[in-house]
Amino acid sequence: MLEIQNLYKQFGSIIAVNDLNLSIRVGEIVVLMGPSGCGKSTTIRTINRLIEPDRGTILLDTANVLTMGPDELSKVRKRIGFVFQHFNLIGRLNTLENVMLGLVMGGVSRDIARERALEALTKVGMEQYLTQTPAQLSGGQQQRVGIARALAYEPELMLWDEPTASLDPILVREVLVVMEELARYRASTMIVVTHELPFALRVADRIVLMDKGRIVEEGKPSEVFVQPASEIGRKYKELIEYQMNTSAQSLARST
Repeated sequence: MLEIQNLYKQFGSIIAVNDLNLSIRVGEIVVLMGPSGCGKSTTIRTINRLIEPDRGTILLDTANVLTMGPDELSKVRKRIGFVFQHFNLIGRLNTLENVMLGLVMGGVSRDIARERALEALTKVGMEQYLTQTPAQLSGGQQQRVGIARALAYEPELMLWDEPTASLDPILVREVLVVMEELARYRASTMIVVTHELPFALRVADRIVLMDKGRIVEEGKPSEVFVQPASEIGRKYKELIEYQMNTSAQSLARST
């Protein structure tokens, strides 16, 4: 479905993505992980050209996204859902209006836009908050509206750019539960940038580890986190073992 070839992006003296190659199959759930600044977010933002790479090829069903003109790119973007770190909701609009807006502006009739928005909001458990404005919602609820906004396009490909990064730790779980539920239905191919290890272990078909703009290791979670071949993979394995030991010790003390 998606083929990224020799992708390169430099910001000033910093090489953010360095000749990256990645293939994504239809229906696959791929999680990109790695230290902050390793190029994860830049990579997925080039897929729909929120960031323009310096060179490379991005094939979506054999069509090169990077050579498309404005009209063709606009059509492709309607096939791609994007969930940002920050919610980017419009404060004067209520929940339903925030989800409908992009559809209506894209030429969808208001009746159909409303129907699709309601369906998307129901999927993320926000159907009871249709008239609330963003200021009346918690951070987790706002992010669920952001997810619904992306789902309303009925995308073939969903891109998630650290969707829990801006949330209070208490609110992270409600967003991850929604993401896991969507992953279970596999209505879209998904590429997720996240630092949430438990989520990656439960949901990912494939883990892709990045460091300094390059992919350093990829494979099933059971491969990457159990028998890592890279230094980054070994660090993640140590972190998982530390978290497991800490949880075991806490459980032992409580009993």
